Order: sequence, then structure tokens, then C-alpha cells
Amino acid sequence: MSFSQSSPDEELAIAVLIPCYNEDAAIGSVVTSFRKCLPMATIYVYDNNSTDRTACVARDAGAVVRTEASQGKGHVVRRMFADVEADVYVLVDGDGTYEAEAAPRLVAKLIGGPYDLVNGSRVHASEAAYRPGHVLGNRLLSHLVALFFGRQVRDMLSGYKALSRRFVKSCPVLTSGFEIETEMLVHALELRVPMAELPTIYRERAEGSHSKLSTYRDGLRILRLIGHLVKNERPLLFFGGVGGVLAVSSLALGTPVVLEYLRTGLVPRFPTAILATGLMLSAGLSLFAGLILEGLVHARREAKLLRYLALPAVGARRGRGLV
Repeated sequence: MSFSQSSPDEELAIAVLIPCYNEDAAIGSVVTSFRKCLPMATIYVYDNNSTDRTACVARDAGAVVRTEASQGKGHVVRRMFADVEADVYVLVDGDGTYEAEAAPRLVAKLIGGPYDLVNGSRVHASEAAYRPGHVLGNRLLSHLVALFFGRQVRDMLSGYKALSRRFVKSCPVLTSGFEIETEMLVHALELRVPMAELPTIYRERAEGSHSKLSTYRDGLRILRLIGHLVKNERPLLFFGGVGGVLAVSSLALGTPVVLEYLRTGLVPRFPTAILATGLMLSAGLSLFAGLILEGLVHARREAKLLRYLALPAVGARRGRGLV
């Protein structure tokens, strides 16, 4: 499958973005596979302080190799999004676990929608490819994102995506590590950008390649990020929830004191009465803080949406067609 226009100068520019850290065992075959499956694409490998021959192997395989000194996948993705100019971006890990053969389908889906994000939902080829703990964690985190941000995605943490230029250039990547997939998904959900998913085969790592993902450490970081995003993007829900907890606590502590006062005219537990009053005042302040911040977030979301809409849809700058 190829992607072309009526004349060569109208071809869509496609970039394959591969963040890498110590992947010399796999990166050569990854670059070769993507060059074969997307011959019109430019392959970019961003080396993130590798101590092995990742950069040399990638360069020998035909990739454009660049470096990012700040350690962490989020830093690398931010640098790639800032540096690389293209109409369509394919983001994939350099460990050889994702099938390059799916890339033309992801790009065709993106262009044909047109969509701004097409997620490669992983279908593991063997049990060893996708550990049960990762499967469970992925499902739990996906349900949490759906609960707070309104849409269920089958594979929230997939590192295989096709992205439009207007998504890439309007996504403020703020995270530093493996939370980047969660941040991109929430950005898409917040702006309600058109998005889709396609199943892709997920294989075992190449011999000599080792996972940099820590199930518990990175899982907790992603969970913390979700909480941070809820506070920043759903402040009324967050601070309203905090206010609700404080109000319930106040009622639980204060109701017996009030009943005792109505019955005897005395307030024998004066410290409890003060605490209950303070908790109820804090609940009110929390609710009002949520209301104020909700208005600010709405204005910020409008600004982000206007920035996103100011960029052309995929294929709009250059005629679109599929052959």
C-alpha cells in the first residue's frame, strides 16, 4: 500500500518517530522493517543517553539519528514533536515488539477518517510478550481514564500510534517518563479530537533487549498523573469531591453535638463543635475553589482548542489521496 497524490510535490510527508534507550539488539531490524513497510517515510531515531551501540546501529540501518540528553521517554517525545516536521507521524517503540506491517494500516486509517490519533491496540502473540500484571494494570488505568474523561480505550498504554500534524503540534507534552501515552490520550479526550483504534500484533522482545518499564514504579507514576490531570482538568469534580468528604465528616462529628444542644441546651463537646464547623467551612471553600478553577480550565481548554483548530487537518495542506 502506498500513499500518494496527483503529483510528487503533493505527497504527504510521513515521519516514523522511534525513541530509544539501549536497544542495539532490536533497533536495526525495527528501522529496516519500517523502511520496507513505509518506503516513503523518514525514520527518526532519538537516542536517549544509550550506553550501547543503539545510535550506530540505527544510523547504519538508514535512520536519521538524533539525541536527547534529558532522560525519560516523555522528554524524548517532546523533543521529537518539536523538531520533526511532517504531515503524518508514526510513533513506535524501538524494542521490536510492534509489527511494522501494521503501519500502513494505521496511516491509511488516519488519512481516511480523517483522524488525528489512531491507536495501535496490542494483541499479544504469546503470553510472554505481555505480562499478566501489565494487562491488569492497563485495564484498571483505562477504566479510570474512562471514568474521569469519558471514553473507554482498549489499550491506553500502547506505544504505537499514528498522529496528525495538528495533534502533534498542539499537544503540550509535560510529562517526563512512560506517562506520556496517558497524557496524549487525555489531551485527545479533552479536545474531543477524532480518534480510532486498530488491533496490532504485539511480539516478544528481541533476544538481548530488556524492558525499561517498571510495573509498580511506572504504574504508580501513571496513577499519580491521572490524579494530577483530574485536579487540573476536572477541578470541580476534584475539589467538589474533597468538599463532599469534608462536609460528610463535619456532619458526622457535628450532628451529635447539635442533637445534644437541642435536648439539653448545653454544648459539652466544644472542641468537637469547633472542628465540625471548621470542616464545613473548608468544604464550602473547596467547592467554591472548584467552581472558580472550572471556569479557568474552560477558558484554557478553549484556547487549546483554537490552537488545535488553527492547524490544518491531515492532507489539507497538500491534496489527499490513496493509491
